[in-house]
Amino acid sequence: MTDALKRLSDEGVAIWLDDLSRKRITSGNLAELIDQSHVVGVTTNPSIFQKAISSGDGYEQQLTDLATRKVTVEEAIRMITTADVRDAADILRPVFDATDGQDGRVSIEVDPRLAHHTAPTVAEAKQLAWLVDRPNTLIKIPATKAGLPAITEVIGKGISVNVTLIFSLERYREVMDAYLAGLEQAKAAGLDLSKIHSVASFFVSRVDSEIDKRLDALGTDEAKALKGKAALANARLAYHAYEEVFSSDRWAALDKGQANKQRPLWASTGVKDPAYKDTLYVDDLVAPGTVNTMPEATLDATADHGQIIGNTIAGTYEQARAELDAVEKLGISYDDVVGVLEDEGVEKFAVSWNDLLTSTEAELKRLAPSEG
Repeated sequence: MTDALKRLSDEGVAIWLDDLSRKRITSGNLAELIDQSHVVGVTTNPSIFQKAISSGDGYEQQLTDLATRKVTVEEAIRMITTADVRDAADILRPVFDATDGQDGRVSIEVDPRLAHHTAPTVAEAKQLAWLVDRPNTLIKIPATKAGLPAITEVIGKGISVNVTLIFSLERYREVMDAYLAGLEQAKAAGLDLSKIHSVASFFVSRVDSEIDKRLDALGTDEAKALKGKAALANARLAYHAYEEVFSSDRWAALDKGQANKQRPLWASTGVKDPAYKDTLYVDDLVAPGTVNTMPEATLDATADHGQIIGNTIAGTYEQARAELDAVEKLGISYDDVVGVLEDEGVEKFAVSWNDLLTSTEAELKRLAPSEG
């Protein structure tokens, strides 16, 4: 084992685990990862919960109790998922305290079926914050057009947010704008800005998956030479946008009120193409003030053979722009790619949520006590 995870942490990258299950909590595995692998946060999404709960490991007693109470399947899922997030938040509380609220956080997502509806998203975010009732929770809101005003309103109420499913540079700037607008509302309401935190989850590997597929379809040497470059270029230009926004006059006015920067979070960092090194989206996206949320396989790979050589984003912006321009010149529309990815991202989480509803409903029926 190398000390790559420590070096990554020392470079100012917060290492978060992109996974959660009851077994991970009760077995002591999460505490072990915090203690030994520099993990300082956890992210969840509908797909993660669908996988965890469908495995059944550790959930039977609570499902039996919920079946006995004859709760709805939606209520059952919320009781189960918020219990896991609450317990994980308690395990991470010492990290939260030690980092003055920056890390030690656990994310839980609003119902993905609400992604295109602003008011229900806000209501769900408030409900989740109340249900989990831990200061080190982040409520995940997708960066859809309807999600943007929801982000502003929720931040304005003092609830910390993880903005998810960001693929495009334009949308990322809109997300940062929504965050600043929320802080301005919170400030006007007299809230303590130092208690409000946010990360912006910028998805990485899926960009390569979609663009590489289109490059393969072209089949030219020029197209093949650009494979595996677009995702890193996109993320690096996102960091450039972050640097610009959080050095602006608008930010300076909030900074005086002890506001926290909205950190870029690299999401979808598991490599999809086996031709690429399995630590690609970790090694090549190192910069201070970022978060990298990794599936366990990527975390283990980084610990084993990650090449952490310092900041790998600084000085890359001109090259990154040239690479995205080269893809565009081949007739692959950036706007179309990111639009497809956003639509697919929302749809995938909705499908996972519906699968979770179906499997949980079946378990509730199986465990329900017989009448009489």
